[in-house]
Amino acid sequence: MALINENYLKLKAGYLFPEIARRVKAFTEANPDAAKRLIRCGIGDVTEALPEAVRYAMHEAVDEMGKRESFHGYGPEQGYDFLRQAIAKNDFQARGLNIEADEIFVSDGSKCDTGNILDIFGSGNKIAITDPVYPVYVDTNVMNGNTGDADENGAYGGLVYLKCTPENNFVADIPKEKVDLVYLCYPNNPTGAVATRAQLEAWVKYCLANDTTLLYDAAYEAFIRDPELPRSIYEIEGARECAIEFRSFSKNGGFTGVRCAFVVIPKTLMGRKKDGSKHPLHPLWSRRHSTKFNGASYIVQRGAEALYTDEGKAQVKELIEHYMGNAALLVEACKKAGLPVYGGVNAPYVWVGCPSGLSSWQMFDKMLNEANVVITPGSGFGSAGEGWFRISAFNSRANVEEVCRRIAALK
Repeated sequence: MALINENYLKLKAGYLFPEIARRVKAFTEANPDAAKRLIRCGIGDVTEALPEAVRYAMHEAVDEMGKRESFHGYGPEQGYDFLRQAIAKNDFQARGLNIEADEIFVSDGSKCDTGNILDIFGSGNKIAITDPVYPVYVDTNVMNGNTGDADENGAYGGLVYLKCTPENNFVADIPKEKVDLVYLCYPNNPTGAVATRAQLEAWVKYCLANDTTLLYDAAYEAFIRDPELPRSIYEIEGARECAIEFRSFSKNGGFTGVRCAFVVIPKTLMGRKKDGSKHPLHPLWSRRHSTKFNGASYIVQRGAEALYTDEGKAQVKELIEHYMGNAALLVEACKKAGLPVYGGVNAPYVWVGCPSGLSSWQMFDKMLNEANVVITPGSGFGSAGEGWFRISAFNSRANVEEVCRRIAALK
């Protein structure tokens, strides 16, 4: 009988979103009439159609696959050059950032990448995460044996928790101790917080001084509206020497069901061997990517490339305007209800304080049972999320307007 990876047994009962799905399923089965009114604002899944430019490009790619002379089988694991070049040119070089196409690795999603990145790091690293946090960062470290057991509050031994609260506007403070790896996500999921240039400069300075590798999740950078806010960690001087950046087409291009994303690993970024000598991380990830991944499909990558055409950019802008318009309505509705509200300005998530006396899961139940609206309980993102809940702006305008009416009607 094969030994199992007992680190999985340390995980809490269920990943947050499957647990929400389980509760919603139970509710709908018990309340079939109310189920017809159900509006889901929990998981951050897009609702609007794929941009026309993407659909056209993917149709053309399908036609190519239907002819022997233009058929594509296995592609380069790191991504086709046409997409890597488009990413480098439009997302980085056009903004004056020194990122080359061969420093970009195309994948099938940032969720996968932020978990898989641990493959190239050894055991014994001191790892810092924010609290609240995107659960994947924590759970994959548990699975990899980088933590101890969870305490009664769900905090895992061996991790350094960086509390994000109203006092610091939900932007993590620099730790007083030295850590080897730190996860940051801005615009933030779940709180919708954004980090200023000065705050990110302080983080890069800390990482350079402490030989810390920064894992920077920028999956929501397209939703930043304030031109003063950095959209890439590489806008900060010195970040090429300390940071890995994760990007996704899921939310800006509507690719949650299509699946395409990318990781940026500068060739100047180093890790440390046991003997103390330095070694570049770029070839390690390239080897990992080539060994465990056969590449995103040709059809999908042609669709992603189309997002960088003039038509594609215009259609992405329309999508972002739609979702951020939803966010503005949700922010206003929650404020009118007398609740503390963060996010929703440069991010598609609205982070809302629960009414006095209600826990996060109690608020989840209240919204589900009384308003027939699914939200995400803040405690599912960490102990510092207790007393808060997240509303996703990814929905139709009609649904969001109805959610706002139901929030106003809540007692």
